Amino acid sequence: MPNMFIIALAALVPLIVGFIWYSKKVFGNAWITASGLTEEKLQGANMPIILILSYVFGLMLAMALLPIVIHQAHIMSILMNEPGIKDVSSEVNTMYTEFMAKYGTNFRTFKHGVFHGILAAIFIGLPIVGTSALFERRGFKYIAIHVGYWIVTMGIMGGIICQFS
Repeated sequence: MPNMFIIALAALVPLIVGFIWYSKKVFGNAWITASGLTEEKLQGANMPIILILSYVFGLMLAMALLPIVIHQAHIMSILMNEPGIKDVSSEVNTMYTEFMAKYGTNFRTFKHGVFHGILAAIFIGLPIVGTSALFERRGFKYIAIHVGYWIVTMGIMGGIICQFS
């Protein structure tokens, strides 16, 4: 069972990083230009809805990152239909408990989570953002700004989830 407090905390990362990344002092002006937006278009947004939905999407992303950055999450999914898995005196439950006692903390560091978060951003986020951007006729700068954001964001999220879940 994932630590829902850590998932909820990691879900804040896209908002925090986005606040910095898309600020005028970092990539905000370049993003506005690359996306074809104007200050006027940005002013008309319903920010409470945008922030709430962004947080919900962050929760979804954090839950999706959990099995990517924590390898031990797969063990229970392999055994979940085995007869006796829920019976503490069964052979399969004993094997699972002993396995987790011995290997349950392997590769559970912030650094390891960052590594897998970055890989997920490159191999999942880049193709999604890149494909959409190509069909929208966006340029390289647009893709680089957004993918850079997701690399940083998912790296930090992965680190938090891996270290503290």
